[in-house]
Amino acid sequence: TNRRIEPGRIYLIDSGAQYEDGTTDITRTVIVGDPTPEMRDRYTRVLKGHIAIATVVFPKNTTGAQIDAFARKPLWEAGLDFDHGTGHGIGSYLSVHEGPQRISKVGHTPLEPGMMLSNEPGFYKVGEYGIRIENLILVERRDIPGGDRDMMGFETLTLAPIDLRLVDPSLMNADEIAWLDAYHRRVCETLGPDLDGETRAWLDAATRPLG
Repeated sequence: TNRRIEPGRIYLIDSGAQYEDGTTDITRTVIVGDPTPEMRDRYTRVLKGHIAIATVVFPKNTTGAQIDAFARKPLWEAGLDFDHGTGHGIGSYLSVHEGPQRISKVGHTPLEPGMMLSNEPGFYKVGEYGIRIENLILVERRDIPGGDRDMMGFETLTLAPIDLRLVDPSLMNADEIAWLDAYHRRVCETLGPDLDGETRAWLDAATRPLG
């Protein structure tokens, strides 16, 4: 739409592109000006759900429906939720939304190594603002020492800063902060060498550690 972006407003952009070697889909939410305490609370709860999906480990034959609630728990604890699936399958030469894999209440296809999905919990306050953090993730095998089941997890593929101005560290535990710091370090180390000096300085600030 042509809605003006003004100070104190959240800006959500869902973008992506299709290339010869694959399809991308990414959403970032940024604040213009200063966020309210409520905005930081909601954003951090969405981020906690995002991290829960990014770090979950699950046995073979697990479906997306079985892990969807991991993304919602931080919101449920505050009496909140979002009304879309947590993740959809990603195509290569076909659709941005391509099954059969998905992370949702109706995602009943077992997740298998090589499947690519989105990880995109959100929160939407009607008439006010929307929040969503979306990365693409790849199902991969995980070796759990001492375990007796074939286990799976996710590799995060998308590399882009998460707006730290909207994060309330007091709502996060040590493991969540460690994940965010490690993710931002990877973003900076991977993208930084290709940037000019001014942009690299911005990236360094945008990916500064919380811990």
